[in-house]
This record gives sequence, structure tokens and C-alpha cells, in this order.
Amino acid sequence: MAAQLMVLYAPPADPAAFDAYYLGTHVPIAKRMPGLRSYTINKGPISGGAAASPYYLIAILEFDSIAALGAAAASPEGQAASADVPNFGMAGVTVLTFETTTV
Repeated sequence: MAAQLMVLYAPPADPAAFDAYYLGTHVPIAKRMPGLRSYTINKGPISGGAAASPYYLIAILEFDSIAALGAAAASPEGQAASADVPNFGMAGVTVLTFETTTV
């Protein structure tokens, strides 16, 4: 069983500035978290069915387990990634964590 951290970012006021900061600064910080197995980003157009999606970008970080995810989040690298979010995620951020099973 694996675990994922899903981060849903609301549409920013300045998408170009968001993208530049996110890809140039935040991703390199977050990718240093111990135990990170994969880091995937999904962006526009994000479909919400009939209604427009309230999200601009969705990041999915995968770890071996919930315990590994928790350890990564508590690490200095994880704390640095969390502390960096207010530098670019001013429009709003939702964070979800969960175990995953392939069926």
C-alpha cells in the first residue's frame, strides 16, 4: 500500500508568475523530501464535469506509506516545502493525504 499527498491550487491572479515560481523554486524544494517516490503535476484545463473546476494545478506526491509521508512532511525538507507555499499559493490551497491501493 502506498500513500499520496495531493495539493490542489486555486487559480492564481498571475498564472505566469505562479508557474515560474512553482516550477523554478517550489518543486525543487519539495523534491528534496525524503522518501518521495514520484511527483506529478496536472494542470489546465482541469475538468470538473459540467461546472468549471476550481483548481488551476493539482500536484500528486507519492510515498511508500502514510508513515513515510508523515516522516517526509515532518522533515526539514518537508517543513521548508510547507513554509514556501504562502510565497505563491495566495489564491488558496487544499491538501489531502490518503493511502492508495491498486486494484
